[in-house]
Amino acid sequence: MLIQAYSQNPHFFFLPSNPSISPHLSFNVSHSPKLKSPVGRRYESMSRISASGEHNPTIIVGKKRKVFEHISLLKAKENISEEEENDMLDYLYTTQYQMRGIVAVSLGRACDQNNERYTHGVYMRFQSKEDLEKFYVNPFYLRVLNEHVMPYCHGLVHVDYKSEVEDDMLPIFRKGEEFNYGVEFVLLIKFRQDSFGKPLEDALNSLERLTIDNPSLIVQFTQGLNFNPSCKEFTHGVVIRFRSINAFEIFTGSSQYKDIWKSKFQPIIQKTVALHFSVDPVGTEIM
Repeated sequence: MLIQAYSQNPHFFFLPSNPSISPHLSFNVSHSPKLKSPVGRRYESMSRISASGEHNPTIIVGKKRKVFEHISLLKAKENISEEEENDMLDYLYTTQYQMRGIVAVSLGRACDQNNERYTHGVYMRFQSKEDLEKFYVNPFYLRVLNEHVMPYCHGLVHVDYKSEVEDDMLPIFRKGEEFNYGVEFVLLIKFRQDSFGKPLEDALNSLERLTIDNPSLIVQFTQGLNFNPSCKEFTHGVVIRFRSINAFEIFTGSSQYKDIWKSKFQPIIQKTVALHFSVDPVGTEIM
């Protein structure tokens, strides 16, 4: 387990902060004046690894359920106002109440500038691939994109992948105390074609094992092969939910993590982009 004090995050993940973006501004998306929903943002995404309350670092070998993960990264315009930004995030978050199949959502502004200058991340979980496909053509979602996202953004990328999670309500729907707080870490990767097979599997498995060994820092981990036909930029997506910003900094600053990235990922990667955003508790009702 990672027991050392954290050092600076690996240079290949983060660049200096953009002065036009407040690095620690968080959004409470549970107070949209336009739309009502039965619950707040505590129903979020979920993942492959679920740590127990005792932080037992063993792999859960029980029954698994397939889920389909959706990642969107946005590049907001520099002159976007706080009101416009909140409006955009409110509507994106509220899509889960306007269509079937979305079981969890988290979103927010990137805490640090990344190498591709994406400013916001959106993460959703779907019950089936059919639900995900319907999401892309849903009239409400298309209206949200056209009226509340694209007017404020000049770039957008989507990655979708299949993963497995523990077949239990709490990890599937990201319900419970463990998901009220934390940091969502999103990593998109384009692996070299000649790495598909053992090198790629070894890299991803090594990262997964490290997350399993550190349940005191990490709540969930998922990864998978991107099957979105409109995105050729990235071959894989990874999402890690950390328990806190401190847990995120300890993990990404550890020698174990840096060694895995340097020895197993960097030699087989063509391109990567990473960002993280804070997840805060909200009330149980949108006013």
